Amino acid sequence: MGIETVRTTESDEASGRRREQRGWYFYDWACSVYSTSVLTVFLGPYLTSVAKKAADADGYVHPLGVPVRAGSFFAYSVSLSVIAAVVVMPLVGAAADRTGRKKPLLGAAAYVGAAATTAMFFLGGDRYLLGGALLIVANAAQSVAMMLYNSYLPQIAPPEERDAVSSRGWAFGYAAGSLVLVVNLVLYLAHDSFGVSESTAVRICLASAGLWWGGFTLIPLLRLRDRPAAVREEASAPGLRQLAATVRDMRRHPLTLSFLLAYLVYNDGIQTVISQASVYGSEELGLGQSTLIGAVLLVQLLAVAGALGMGRLARTYGAKRTILGSLAAWTLTLGAGYFLPAGAPVGFFLLAAAIGLVLGGSQALSRSLFSHLVPPGKEAEYFSAYEMSDRGMSWLGPLLFGITYQLTGSYRDAIVSLVAFFVIGFLLLARVPVRRAIGDAGNPVPERI
Repeated sequence: MGIETVRTTESDEASGRRREQRGWYFYDWACSVYSTSVLTVFLGPYLTSVAKKAADADGYVHPLGVPVRAGSFFAYSVSLSVIAAVVVMPLVGAAADRTGRKKPLLGAAAYVGAAATTAMFFLGGDRYLLGGALLIVANAAQSVAMMLYNSYLPQIAPPEERDAVSSRGWAFGYAAGSLVLVVNLVLYLAHDSFGVSESTAVRICLASAGLWWGGFTLIPLLRLRDRPAAVREEASAPGLRQLAATVRDMRRHPLTLSFLLAYLVYNDGIQTVISQASVYGSEELGLGQSTLIGAVLLVQLLAVAGALGMGRLARTYGAKRTILGSLAAWTLTLGAGYFLPAGAPVGFFLLAAAIGLVLGGSQALSRSLFSHLVPPGKEAEYFSAYEMSDRGMSWLGPLLFGITYQLTGSYRDAIVSLVAFFVIGFLLLARVPVRRAIGDAGNPVPERI
């Protein structure tokens, strides 16, 4: 009787865990549409065109009296959103850990971001200031929500399941991004057939991403549950002071910091390739917009298979070895990209396919590996530092890309210069003794890691 009771309890726990995991996947399904359709494809060109309509004769707009080139307004808005996120994330992360009320904070951040994105429908005419403000709010809210979302991983998945669960989450996100982007592109490319202007079509695409984000966020909010706080509740310090306190605490776990440094380096390379590949395709290879959009779609679709496939490889070879293999693949891909002939879309699509296959898995396994290195009860606080590495610190890559182009006048040299991030990241990660790092953080060491 006692054995049967134990088995029933274990079965109920496993069933509840799987239910939470399925709900957790759906937040990636909900929010990834914002990253794909809004940030990657539509908002940058559209907000720039709105700013140009509001510009003076010299091409400047004047937010709060500061002269800014209209063509730079989108980039500056993204930068301001990163600063806002860097200030807010450590504060929210520490509050989540100290109170145990992670779910309401996730819901608040998600719905602030979704509402700001939906309101982008009203970016008509020359309302560039409204566009910049909505972008700052939406992007900062997305960063905060993703930090909270990621911090659930060590709570909903035992060590042996974590790579697979993280990979499925990324796959859900890329699948949703691909699906909605296809629908958006149909509306955008055939807007005349639908009886709307190009501007209206873009605004519908932006707003639909916000509605999708808000609607599907209901699923994780219904299925995820809060846990009792594992650390004593205290008043949180202001954002930057809390960040300093988090970093001081992380210094007690130097191997966790070593992994975070390696991740910061190679992820900087990943983010720069994502942001600059279209520039390389258009400026160096002379490819048209339709080819570039098709390549974005191909990356999204293959990233689903890549995330799931690398999750399976991690079961056999461990997460660390699989990530190292992906960094070697990134290096070879960039090397091949250097030799792509101009005006040949087939080669660019092959490059996009290679990027897609390693992109999702690199990110998913990095997240799951880091989750093993977080001390119990510090999940949200430590994932705020991780999220800042993911979103807030990726500036060296674009800087190196820009300097290389400025010195050589060649985008080929600029794109191949990014190999340095993957080589250095590989060497730094290879030196991290992950088993000892997991033990030092106070977590059980999986059989294969």
